Amino acid sequence: MNLDDVPNSFRKILKDDKKIRKSTKDLISGDIVIAAITSCTNTSNPAVMISAGLVAKKALAKGLKTKPWVKTSLAPGSKVVKDYLESANLLENLNQLGFNIVGYGCTTCIGNSGPLSESIAQDVKGNDITGCSVVSGNRNFEGRIHPLVKMNFLASPPLVVAYALAGNMTIDLYSKPIGLDKEGNPVYLKDIWPSNKEIQESIRKNLNSSMFASSYSEVFKGEDNWNNLETSTGENYNWDASSTYVKNPPYFENISMKIHPKDDIKKARALLFLGDSITTDHISPAGSIAVDSPASSYLKEKGVDVKDFNSYGSRRGNHEVMMRGTFANIRLRNELAPGTEGSWTTYFPNNKKMTIFDAATLYKNDKTPLIVIAGKEYGSGSSRDWAAKGTMLLGIQAVIVESFERIHRSNLIGMGVLPLQFLASQSAKSLNITGKEKFDILDINQGRSNTAKVIASNDNGKEIEFEAKIRIDTPKEQEYYINGGILHYVLRQLAMNNKAS
Repeated sequence: MNLDDVPNSFRKILKDDKKIRKSTKDLISGDIVIAAITSCTNTSNPAVMISAGLVAKKALAKGLKTKPWVKTSLAPGSKVVKDYLESANLLENLNQLGFNIVGYGCTTCIGNSGPLSESIAQDVKGNDITGCSVVSGNRNFEGRIHPLVKMNFLASPPLVVAYALAGNMTIDLYSKPIGLDKEGNPVYLKDIWPSNKEIQESIRKNLNSSMFASSYSEVFKGEDNWNNLETSTGENYNWDASSTYVKNPPYFENISMKIHPKDDIKKARALLFLGDSITTDHISPAGSIAVDSPASSYLKEKGVDVKDFNSYGSRRGNHEVMMRGTFANIRLRNELAPGTEGSWTTYFPNNKKMTIFDAATLYKNDKTPLIVIAGKEYGSGSSRDWAAKGTMLLGIQAVIVESFERIHRSNLIGMGVLPLQFLASQSAKSLNITGKEKFDILDINQGRSNTAKVIASNDNGKEIEFEAKIRIDTPKEQEYYINGGILHYVLRQLAMNNKAS
């Protein structure tokens, strides 16, 4: 596609869903329901933050307001941002447009936007609205920003303010007005956009090194809620069995100095059959915990109220939550559960549709090894360790794909999961694999072989045999895999070193 055609293609997608707007409160597809100046990285640039404040100031002078259906927030990565915005008398302008500081650090860009208002949420769900978000973050994967937001757009902080004023992603800000001024005259983006001279002059007057020195001199001090937490003392952590945030993970259960051979994988079942561009956010979402998910059921059983669920990212110290959240992205499409989105699969002994976690639990009880089949660019996106940890904890022993993102491939090995790649020009579809077969993965040879033999057998006894490249690319990765992962490798190395000394 020609890049010049991209805006029109987006407008066409959104236009197809539009309904007649009866009032300013009736949502249409393309409406922006979340506008967030966020990200610890992108808010560290004073030029764009000052620019956002100046856009807000000029917009207010024209009488503009953010649209009532847009949820706005400001979450800089540093308290210094607050200092220089206050010094420039721009923080109040952002506040008046709804861009109030909600915290410092990860918020909307990792899925911590909080709920939409009930009326907006009902409108989105009831009318199948393609709601949008505009964030100054660095990730816009499916389902990451908010469960009800289908399209997420990345923009600079001043553009986030501009789009919150416009209220809809289909508006061409170059040629269409953002809104009307106090006299009813159209206001365009160019009318509220600051010049480079204005931005640099404000930075010169309001930003200095003493702000950073003062703010970071107390960076480890903490605030009262943190400092007043009761903690244990001593060299070892005292695990609290009742905690729903931090639990003792099972990685080292039954570990010994003896390395058990990595045998061939036999009679495995596919837990997931996926397409291209499966990100680590599809595999291990960091955002909100859905109220009808296995993780939700676990937390409710532990007495946690829905309002206190928090996010997967905040509960990454609890493997029980995280393994239930593996492949729980609400936009995941598993071909083994056609017609569904989210954490669904089919448990083949009885062909029953169920959640991925429930199926994995049944397969574990059956002592059935599991695999994942996918297309190109598997594991792209954030280098999220839980995408590999959760995969292993579900009982998945191998992942067969057309291509890997390099860091996730390495992380899978680090958790003892075998990464396999279809040979050039081959794929699950070209080999007529459906994912319903039983799979034998042979000739692994402790990960030392270049290829493994894979035999997919269907219920009628028909076999599809093919070679898959073993993507254990270095001698050190072979050591990790043979040991069952990098954690086991390191622990055994420490034990040997202590014994030697």
